[in-house]
Amino acid sequence: MWSYLWLVPLGFAVGAYGTLIGAGGGFVLVPILLLLYPEERPETIASISLAAVFFNALAGSLAYARMGRVDYRSGLLFSAATIPGAVLGALTTGTLPRHAFEVMLGLLMLGTSVVLIIGPASPVSLRPRAHALVVRRVMEADGAAHTFSYDPVVGVSMSLLVGYFSSALGIGGGIIHVPVLTKLLNFPVHIATATSQLTLAVMALAGSLVHVATGAFHRGMRRTVALTIGVLLGAPLGAWLSSRIRGQWIVRALAIALAIVGLRLLIGVE
Repeated sequence: MWSYLWLVPLGFAVGAYGTLIGAGGGFVLVPILLLLYPEERPETIASISLAAVFFNALAGSLAYARMGRVDYRSGLLFSAATIPGAVLGALTTGTLPRHAFEVMLGLLMLGTSVVLIIGPASPVSLRPRAHALVVRRVMEADGAAHTFSYDPVVGVSMSLLVGYFSSALGIGGGIIHVPVLTKLLNFPVHIATATSQLTLAVMALAGSLVHVATGAFHRGMRRTVALTIGVLLGAPLGAWLSSRIRGQWIVRALAIALAIVGLRLLIGVE
């Protein structure tokens, strides 16, 4: 266990940044683990990351809950939708060769980055029938009020896909879910990042339990403990920083990070 203590500061950085942008931090952690452990199988890497994402999202959710930023009704709806995909994704990971795993992850990150960078500045209108919209009002602890509406069919459908790909790749899914919430479902950025953390916690728990059941998690248990210690310390810092950074800068930071990590993965593929 002592040989893995250096993973604690890594977990701290991942926890702080992942909570800040509502992405769980797995999209940063998985590429780093791939570089650190070139001989490790994808399912082991994914199981370590997904477990760390769970604790990151759980800690982040609690921090955001104290700020009053979590839309619980929407978060629980999307969480339930991610579970079937998360279970299937965790079972898929063991069938992926490492080369395919890295290519899928790199392309997913680059694609999401492009959408964030060149996508419309305002949310996309999908023109659903008026009676199909869910209207939500979230009141933050500081008194700031947010009223928005979205099509629950779109939210549930996208959550199913998020559950699958995030669990299969061990990335947590926030890199997809936050853009979906902000660009397609009209969520304010700060509410999207907070609600995404709740959804990720449920999804990552479902995927992690599958990895435990299949035995993939056994090889990464000590590394997960070290990362989790750091993640639990870093997540509250990320939530605190989110109150001091404008929403558009959070989106830009996510896009830049995705592009850098995605390119690094694809360049490194033999």
